[in-house]
Amino acid sequence: MRACHPAATSLLLVSLLGAVACKKSEASTPLADVTASEHGFTPASLKLAGGGAGSHGTVTFVRTTDKTCATEVVFPDLNLEKKLPLNEVVSVELPTDAPKTLTFQCGMAMYKGAVVVTAK
Repeated sequence: MRACHPAATSLLLVSLLGAVACKKSEASTPLADVTASEHGFTPASLKLAGGGAGSHGTVTFVRTTDKTCATEVVFPDLNLEKKLPLNEVVSVELPTDAPKTLTFQCGMAMYKGAVVVTAK
């Protein structure tokens, strides 16, 4: 049996660890403001800074499981619906022209949340 040179062994180990780290990061959940999981929306409430007339802000959503009815997000007061494909970040543009609370829910209204638009 042939022994490996210590430097070659170290290089092999670093390569293997790097490959494992890359695979793990590729499989990680994308970052978003709100996560839709089997437990509903998290966080259930968040703040968005208000702006002037005609201003808008963006809130991002990501669905992390198929074991949820939150396959879409609905803002009833705005008549706005967005599909939430699995593990894809979805941006929702919301009006921030005045302080208000914009409620959101899943398509079946089982899971609910709110975006609180604060004063300028």
